[in-house]
Amino acid sequence: MKKTHKRSDCPVSRALDILGDKWTLLIIRDIVFGGFRFYNEFLNSGEGIATNVLSDRLKLLEQNGFIESKQYEKQRTKKLYLLTEKGIGLIPIVVELLIWGFDFDTSLPIPEDRKVIIARMKYDKENLIKEITESVRKHDSKNFC
Repeated sequence: MKKTHKRSDCPVSRALDILGDKWTLLIIRDIVFGGFRFYNEFLNSGEGIATNVLSDRLKLLEQNGFIESKQYEKQRTKKLYLLTEKGIGLIPIVVELLIWGFDFDTSLPIPEDRKVIIARMKYDKENLIKEITESVRKHDSKNFC
């Protein structure tokens, strides 16, 4: 597993020690916006994460208290990955990254059914974040993205 070393006492640096690689926030995104809960869902998200990298990032997120894993009751050989309150605290950051990503790369396609959500991200962000947070806490994530 990738070890995190504290480079400095700067909070931005410390956050990036844990969340600053290519995959970690994408896993959080998939839990929040895709409702992903199982290893294979993350693996098959279409972005090409390697199995060893996915396993490493899930362990890192769990070790640092952003997610928890539980045995799936319907199939005991599967693990269920859920956000903790600490992980839920990342939702506003992911929403800001989405807004910035759409503003920065105007070539990104926005399907008709997503235009309202994108507008809400910009103009009704506080209420949208509350709605997303409730959805994640109930393990009933909707595709807000």
